[in-house]
Amino acid sequence: MGTHCRYGDISTAKETDVSTGKAAAAEFFGTFWLVFGGTGAAVLAAAVGDNGIGWLGVALAFGLTVVTMAYAVGHISGGHFNPAVTIGLWMGGRFPAGKIVVYVVAQIAGAIAASAVLYVIASGRAGFTLADGFAANGYGDHSPAGYTLAAAIVVELVMTFFFLLVIHGVTDRRAPAGLAPLAIGLALTLIHLVSIPVTNTSVNPARSIAPALFVGGWALSQLWVFIVFPIVGGVIGGLVYRYFLELSPAQRDRVEGPGEATE
Repeated sequence: MGTHCRYGDISTAKETDVSTGKAAAAEFFGTFWLVFGGTGAAVLAAAVGDNGIGWLGVALAFGLTVVTMAYAVGHISGGHFNPAVTIGLWMGGRFPAGKIVVYVVAQIAGAIAASAVLYVIASGRAGFTLADGFAANGYGDHSPAGYTLAAAIVVELVMTFFFLLVIHGVTDRRAPAGLAPLAIGLALTLIHLVSIPVTNTSVNPARSIAPALFVGGWALSQLWVFIVFPIVGGVIGGLVYRYFLELSPAQRDRVEGPGEATE
């Protein structure tokens, strides 16, 4: 007791003095910021005449939301903001199973609240319509570049897999302290740069559920892809890091860490 959790790692409840309620609130606000900032950039700022920020700007917005809120509340909840991350960290041995439901509910609630606020703002522009997509994830006719269901499945699984590898790696006890949020935010930016044309980029079921509830129709019928495969990718990422990459305590004593001198 008496210690705060490191970003991405609250492996046992007794290691932190943060209550479950405060952790859930941190996840709510962190996920709100991620969805509002990321999808808000796509809906409000991506295409504004000659001054739109485009896909590059949207990718940066998603990454910046994670960086800023991970530094702001990561010490309270671990800064997951994503059900696939929570489940992946559990599979990687970094998170207690008993808190999964609380975290996921808080994340989905925060995402829905963010989409509701974004809808109020976006509907203030003449000509706004949910038929334009509202940054919902999709494939086929609803993919930004017309990619197939198979492509959507592969990109979501692979991107979430590597996202969890990055998260586990940069939150390892031997990783440079204090840099995890920056590395994870940059990873999310890279993920978006690659996969926005394919699916609008999910890698986060909460981010996908919220706009789909507003768009309805096709967005809800395709939503299963963006719930199932980010979670599958997160589970595989957690397991791979835990059983193939994570060092035992004895091995940690023999392997040089980042920035340490080698003989």
